[in-house]
Amino acid sequence: MASEEGGDYRAFRDDAGVRAQLDRILASSEFLAPERGRRFLQYIVQETLEGRSEQLKAYTIAQAVFGRDASFDAQSDPVVRIEAGRIRRALERYYLVCGQDDLIRITIPKGGYAPHFSPGEDNSAQPGSSERKRLSHDGERSVNYRDLLLPVGIPALLGLMAVLALIRPFEAYLSPPKTLPAPAAATLKNKIAIVVEPFVALGGTVQGADFAKGLADQLIAKLMKVRNLTVLARGRSGPEMPGSMFSLQGSALVEGMILHLHVRMINDADGAVLWANQYDRDLHGQTVLDIEDEIAAQIAVEISNSLRLDGMGADP
Repeated sequence: MASEEGGDYRAFRDDAGVRAQLDRILASSEFLAPERGRRFLQYIVQETLEGRSEQLKAYTIAQAVFGRDASFDAQSDPVVRIEAGRIRRALERYYLVCGQDDLIRITIPKGGYAPHFSPGEDNSAQPGSSERKRLSHDGERSVNYRDLLLPVGIPALLGLMAVLALIRPFEAYLSPPKTLPAPAAATLKNKIAIVVEPFVALGGTVQGADFAKGLADQLIAKLMKVRNLTVLARGRSGPEMPGSMFSLQGSALVEGMILHLHVRMINDADGAVLWANQYDRDLHGQTVLDIEDEIAAQIAVEISNSLRLDGMGADP
């Protein structure tokens, strides 16, 4: 995998451009990654630019980025694999939301940790040339259409106005538009907003803390797909929203290879607990990412069903 990544990098050699793209990603509010994930991305990009992509193994990354010592074992401590999966998803979201037109794409192919650098999908060898050609072509086309339509369009418009004046008093077409019906205004009041608060990691274990952070990130992604439900960032209040406001809280405890998770949804208006559940999982034979994804999907469905049964209008 390392040799393959090294080959991809040599085929696209633009150190300054890659560094500028990395800075752009890290500065974007749409790149949803914790601080240690940002350090992870900076480290693997810098090592690749320095020609050391073949050394990007879980052992070296764990020591350089996550402060693990020489006794680190990737099988018992999957911190590097978990963070790599999280950064892959964060990069995919960035390029879907606001990075479609970026000149350089940074990805982390599965099966390794060496990043891949490639030109943007819609950019030619000379950035901006295709855009200039498109604008020039559109400008010529608009001039041709105008030359054809002006001699015919103005008499036709005047004729249409005369016909309308005969059929109905012209003042009727200038009357103010009718106000929105009551159901449309009522729809705004049914809008639901929810804040996914940081989950509390009990027991003081690194695995529990990683799971609590990863599950919160997965829940945000799953709840964003629920119709009529708005997911707000932590620390943001929503006084401008006329609908209901809820908070999703929880705690995670890892005892050996057993996970205990408690989750509850609270109405911010009066502090009432509207929904709560407990989840217990055996971690043997399963990756933490798979468990996070499975539990987050189950919680999103249960919350959606709970809101719909209460008549609040949220549909999955």
